[in-house]
Amino acid sequence: MAKDLESALAAVGPRLRELRQRREITLTQLAETTGISVSTLSRLESGSRRPTLELLLPLAEAYQVSLDELVDAPETGDPRVRARPIQRGGRTYIPLSRRPGGMQAFKQILPPEAGACGVEQQTHEGYEWLYVLSGRVRLLLGEHDLLLTPGEAAEFDTRLPHAVLNPGPEPAEVLHIFGPQGERVHVRARPARTPGDDTAR
Repeated sequence: MAKDLESALAAVGPRLRELRQRREITLTQLAETTGISVSTLSRLESGSRRPTLELLLPLAEAYQVSLDELVDAPETGDPRVRARPIQRGGRTYIPLSRRPGGMQAFKQILPPEAGACGVEQQTHEGYEWLYVLSGRVRLLLGEHDLLLTPGEAAEFDTRLPHAVLNPGPEPAEVLHIFGPQGERVHVRARPARTPGDDTAR
């Protein structure tokens, strides 16, 4: 039993390094997010520092994965995802997938926001697909300014400057699927527009 525990703990460091590298995050950026020093993070990844709950909890939150995934706990046979909602900047993120790396799915609840003045568009590696469940979503994508309504979807390369906003007046719910560069989710069909539909653009 003790040998199994030591093996599991020894595998945590390489797994932490893999998660960070897949997300293209530096040790300095991770230190700013978690409050853990760069030297401690480096020793954790190399295996020279024993992982503790105080260190793993902020790392699990930063990577949006469960503690079970960080320590590679054995599968229980229950496929349900019991992810804890994450609050950031007034927005709620609900992870819908559990495996690190590859495609990640989550639901996002956006509160109504003011206009796009002063909004900084972000860029990063990857590909994103989003689907509006309720409310309205404003997608700024490079020079494009698009308004998406329930039932509409968009997909784009996240290396393009982009921002997702809620112009109001109600909260908006959005389903996101995000993957590393090259992994795309294609929309096979979309609701047909009825004649005279004034929402068609």
